Amino acid sequence: MPLNKAILKEQLAQLSKKELAEMVLKLAGKRYNYEFLLVNFLDTEGGEQTLFEEAVEDIDALRLKEFKGSTELKRLVKKLNACVKRINEFTVETKSKKLEADLVLYVLELQFRQTAKVFGARVSGYDYKVGLLLKRLITLVTKKLHPDYLADYQVKINDMLARLHKTSNRINTIKELPEQLD
Repeated sequence: MPLNKAILKEQLAQLSKKELAEMVLKLAGKRYNYEFLLVNFLDTEGGEQTLFEEAVEDIDALRLKEFKGSTELKRLVKKLNACVKRINEFTVETKSKKLEADLVLYVLELQFRQTAKVFGARVSGYDYKVGLLLKRLITLVTKKLHPDYLADYQVKINDMLARLHKTSNRINTIKELPEQLD
């Protein structure tokens, strides 16, 4: 049944201010509704930045969480998957590609703080997942953002690319990544 905005508008006009406030509070209890209200109505200037800071806090909490897995690398893959899921949730309501790139870079920097032993394993899939996330960052920086932003990310991306190519070049996804950004 298609949504008839005229009927809905008429029904909402009949509600008191208190009833409308209760309705909005109840709707805001759902994450996506809260994010929509924050970005589009409550804080149009700083709403996306607030959601970014909340996403960073959630990722930090995920970093401390213990995931199940038979090896450390399998646990790291699950942790990375949870972080990517949180990034995807962040991008639902925020249209800022700069903030998305910053969040992806934040997660990648956390991965590259690991010891060098985590990269280069033959079976875990960790290198592949990190490579996919790095590919996403490269696409954001080179295709979705203004070219002036490239300088902000270039050194960090090139360092990550060098490390991945050095340890994990047997994986096709990583082979296909550029040697460096120019």
